[in-house]
Amino acid sequence: GVVLDTISITLADGYAGMNALVIEANPIDTAIGVYDQREQYHFNNIATLRFETLKDRENPVLDVTFDGVHILDGDIVSARPEIKMTLDDENTTLLFDDLSDTAQIKVFLLRPDTTAEVRIPFRDNATGEDLMQFIPTTGSENVCKVMWHPGQLADGLHRLRVQASDISRNESGSHDYTVKFEVINKPTITEVLNYPNPFTTSTRFVFTLTGSEVPTGMRIRIMTISGRVVREIMQDELGPLHIGRNITEYAWDGHDQFGDKLARGVYLYQVVAQLNGQDIEYRETSAGGYFTKVLGKMYLLR
Repeated sequence: GVVLDTISITLADGYAGMNALVIEANPIDTAIGVYDQREQYHFNNIATLRFETLKDRENPVLDVTFDGVHILDGDIVSARPEIKMTLDDENTTLLFDDLSDTAQIKVFLLRPDTTAEVRIPFRDNATGEDLMQFIPTTGSENVCKVMWHPGQLADGLHRLRVQASDISRNESGSHDYTVKFEVINKPTITEVLNYPNPFTTSTRFVFTLTGSEVPTGMRIRIMTISGRVVREIMQDELGPLHIGRNITEYAWDGHDQFGDKLARGVYLYQVVAQLNGQDIEYRETSAGGYFTKVLGKMYLLR
């Protein structure tokens, strides 16, 4: 007799539930209507294996960032953003590894002063230009990405909506991912606030940038109330900046330029921000009442 050691089968999607695998040794040759080898009995050449395949019911996880940042509804973003959509599924059998898997992610945009959203295709059929880039999973983790560079967006409030599902058609959530974002093409900077204020050990700086480029030069000058400069903080100290809301990685600890601890009291600060050698215009907000002649005020407590 013949011993069958190993058989390897990969099941495609659609086999959830009870299944039966039928294996026949020495099957009939359909071309001539006889068996490849003559046998007295054939019934013992057939094996039936019954098994159950569990349905994939886990939802994938969708993540969306603008220039690497998770935004809040209504946030200001770059006029030329990089929007990245990441879909992560726990199923490592049904992988996002084919370009046809772009059907699992649908992107819609509602532009300012319009009432109908439009679906953004992966490719412009008229020009053949790729509008979005699909990056399939390449490793053991089932994660795919979609990169979208929409170009120069118009001023105003936009709304992004993303539908996503895994290969088993489990949706990423009970509702589509939806977020509104604002675009202001003109480069501006709001008043720079320090937080917390008053502070005892350290304080960071909070502000919002608009446009499509971050400042090429920025400086925060801290002074006593008499006008003596005690500390200058340069842009490379502040940490990475981006269009939209910023809170600096850098935290001022109340020490002067030489590392000496300053006395408790009131200190003033002035901010200069430039883009390609030109001063960036200030955009006034409700925080303007805390500034006098573009000078902010901070309170150092010991």
